[in-house]
Amino acid sequence: MLVMNMLDIDLRKYLQQNHNNLTWKERIQIITDIILALRRIHEENAIHRDLHSGNILYNFGNAFRISDLGFCGPVDKPLKSIYGNLSYIAPEVIIGKEQNFKSDIYSISMLMWEISSGQPPFNNYEHDYDLAMNIVNGMRPKIVPGTPLEYEN
Repeated sequence: MLVMNMLDIDLRKYLQQNHNNLTWKERIQIITDIILALRRIHEENAIHRDLHSGNILYNFGNAFRISDLGFCGPVDKPLKSIYGNLSYIAPEVIIGKEQNFKSDIYSISMLMWEISSGQPPFNNYEHDYDLAMNIVNGMRPKIVPGTPLEYEN
């Protein structure tokens, strides 16, 4: 039997409503919650394959959790197609390589940027072939001024 918690809001909406009031300690706690949840997935030898702020849910007064496990599966059973939100897809996956644990970590880095900036990565770009090729060729969001060094690294 599957038991699910009632969750109130996704990370994107949470950041839209709260970003200006979040301390760096709170931002670091958010990404820590997400990383610990992803660690549990990876410990099962699975990868999520679709991490983005719409798939991170928050229960007020509790913690952030990873949702939408539709593409989640064993690392040794690759999917035949690319799925997900372009801004969070690792460059090597865009060019057709198999997703792996590192692909999820790339998505975490984009979530970290979103938590620091309050905006989804590449929000000012059309999500098209040109953006995909720019990502493949090394384009990344710029670090937000005022970001603590320990968060940058």
